[in-house]
Amino acid sequence: MTRWRAVSGMCVVLTVSAVLAVFAAPARAAEGAANKPPEGFTALFNGTDLSGWHGLVGDPKSRAGMTPEQLAAAREKSNAEMRKHWRAGGGDIINDGGGPHLCTDNPYADFEMWVDYKIAPGGDSGIYIRGSPQVQIWDPVAGIDQAKVGSGGLYNNQKHPSKPPVVADKPTGQWNTFRIRMIGDIVSVWLNGQLVVDNVPLENYWDRARPIYRSEQIELQTHGGETRFRNVYLREIPAEEANAFLRELGGEGFTPLFNGKDLDGWQGAVDGYLVQDGVLICDPAKGGTILTKDEFADFTVRFEFRLPPGGNNGLGIRAPASGNPAYAGMEIQILDDTAPKHANLKPWQYHGSVYGVVPAHRGYTRPVGEWNFEEVTAKGSQITVKVNGTTIVDADVEKVQIPADSGDHPGIHLKSGHIGFMGHGDRVELRNIRVKRLK
Repeated sequence: MTRWRAVSGMCVVLTVSAVLAVFAAPARAAEGAANKPPEGFTALFNGTDLSGWHGLVGDPKSRAGMTPEQLAAAREKSNAEMRKHWRAGGGDIINDGGGPHLCTDNPYADFEMWVDYKIAPGGDSGIYIRGSPQVQIWDPVAGIDQAKVGSGGLYNNQKHPSKPPVVADKPTGQWNTFRIRMIGDIVSVWLNGQLVVDNVPLENYWDRARPIYRSEQIELQTHGGETRFRNVYLREIPAEEANAFLRELGGEGFTPLFNGKDLDGWQGAVDGYLVQDGVLICDPAKGGTILTKDEFADFTVRFEFRLPPGGNNGLGIRAPASGNPAYAGMEIQILDDTAPKHANLKPWQYHGSVYGVVPAHRGYTRPVGEWNFEEVTAKGSQITVKVNGTTIVDADVEKVQIPADSGDHPGIHLKSGHIGFMGHGDRVELRNIRVKRLK
């Protein structure tokens, strides 16, 4: 079986096995070897001191509200307390069981991480990713709450799985190894080579109404006994690799809406779009709305998009053959909402919003010029929008009594219609447009 993949404007055929090989575990240094990261990884701990790390200050929400001066002062105070409990020795990061978390100076978005840890009997620790709790570390035979529950689970999840299916821990006092991968809000964890978290969303502990932060620090947490870490390696995952992963994740049953060659199967302003090297391009001189000739009721559509600065387009769903899909159907906004000219947007205009009806959570698109991956699901009246692996809209539009723009949106009640793109005079590029009908 093969998958089509367009890279930098070129169409390339990859086997599924070739794509999955991208995500295979890299070779690790030998047991006990210090700070010899696998190819492509960087050592976050230099083996001799805590350079590149600092003591915890608040949480992501409170830190975001601080001025640079306030943050620096708070860090200085926390670092003084941190040094009472954390130290480097013998190639290890050592904590005595107390003090603030030890945090990376740098934030990270999509990444793969390796780390070894060792706890004392009854120990309790964890690794915060994107500044949020946490990949759990504990003694699985100690205490009531954690009896026979292994380490590695996403402990603070409420809606999604929080406990690992197996106990993969080594006895306390021995070194364990985590491999952690995070793309969007999707986390996988391997403990000592066993998969204990399989593509599970990590929830935002600090604000349950919002998705996890797009980029934040990594934190080492301990309480309840000496804990050691070593061989802390990290690799930032680039956009192309993340998109390839997201294409394969649950990719069964999807069929192309765009053949990569022409606009066969489409109708409307087809002369307002160009096809180059497998990429569908909105002609900035023309644009307009194109729609599929077929109609779709319940479905998931996936596509990748690349925006110019300030670029604007839209995904029409359940749209009738005539009329403005933003009202007669529904428009999922495609927009560089970071551009200065869009500084005064209404929340329901942010990228991913059901235009005029449901605002999207902002800040999850990649920098202008990079390809983004989007997935939109319409199942009954439930509309879900994911961008780059993070859910930014999940709403029942039938329950929206007053649309966000207070306008008339009869399209939210339609059960079926066309899928399309709505060009607004910008060179927006689209590729890998695929759909799956839902039963």
